[in-house]
Amino acid sequence: MGASAPALSIKRGERLFVELADSPHAVREAQALRYRVFAEELGATLKPGEHGLDIDEFDAECEHLLVRETKGNRVVGCTRLLNDRGAERLGRFYSESEFDLGAIPSLPGRLLELGRTCVSPECRHGSVIAVLWSGVAHYIQQHQVDYLFGCASVPLGENDCQAAAIMNRLRRQAMAPEHLRVTPRAPLHATAGADDVLDAPLPALLKGYVRLGALACGEPCRDPDFEVGDILMLLDLCSLNPSYARHFLERI
Repeated sequence: MGASAPALSIKRGERLFVELADSPHAVREAQALRYRVFAEELGATLKPGEHGLDIDEFDAECEHLLVRETKGNRVVGCTRLLNDRGAERLGRFYSESEFDLGAIPSLPGRLLELGRTCVSPECRHGSVIAVLWSGVAHYIQQHQVDYLFGCASVPLGENDCQAAAIMNRLRRQAMAPEHLRVTPRAPLHATAGADDVLDAPLPALLKGYVRLGALACGEPCRDPDFEVGDILMLLDLCSLNPSYARHFLERI
């Protein structure tokens, strides 16, 4: 795992709680959930590794945030956190495999990349994502993070039209200024159409980003291994939506 961090000062809820993985076994629980969601459910092509686990070279430098059921302690949601120091040791952020990040790695202050986020299929009712976000918010506070960013995945749809339609909505609601734009290494096959024709609602994780005040940094990258479009989202913590910040910090 990455550099050790203090435990999250969050109370245990009646149904769910969030914590940082504090052992190799806890990391493996996150990797097992990722495998079930990405490989078994979504049919993603993962890197070769131990059967039943989604493992890559970034895991060892990341901290892993887990949402557990209070009763039974089962992991039902997870994400991983890669700070700028871990990225420096690795030589890159995870999202650099999909985007030319432009000016983002040079932004002043502490950077934190969010990735590999997933929720168990039977728990996708909103609560797990909200609890996960509360953990991210507390981590940001404890580590004085200035910028949070990461790839939010969206379904491609036929000829990539669904991803293009979602991006069309983001262009109108939450686009970053030009100096923060990134360039996808593999653009979508489809392009946006007329504003009054091509539009689609935002998936839950992406909606969470936007509610917090995050901005889309450019066009999606097509990920053929996961069969999704990835949109690079950036949140300047100085621009954090205060009402949603309070909501997530007080959630559990």
